[in-house]
Amino acid sequence: SCPFDKNPSKISYKDVYKLKKFITTRGRILSPEKTGVSPKCQRKLAREIKRARYMALLPFSEYV
Repeated sequence: SCPFDKNPSKISYKDVYKLKKFITTRGRILSPEKTGVSPKCQRKLAREIKRARYMALLPFSEYV
């Protein structure tokens, strides 16, 4: 079951706390098999994560 109820309009680059659930500690986007996101929402999620990275709301990568 999709955490967004198969409604991609609920995904926004401004909601950083929700987007952080779908990236690893290193900053990589998690696969839909691990998160249970529908394919349509996964495409929107990836786009919004990339927008948040560009706007410097999320890191591109975190190297320790």
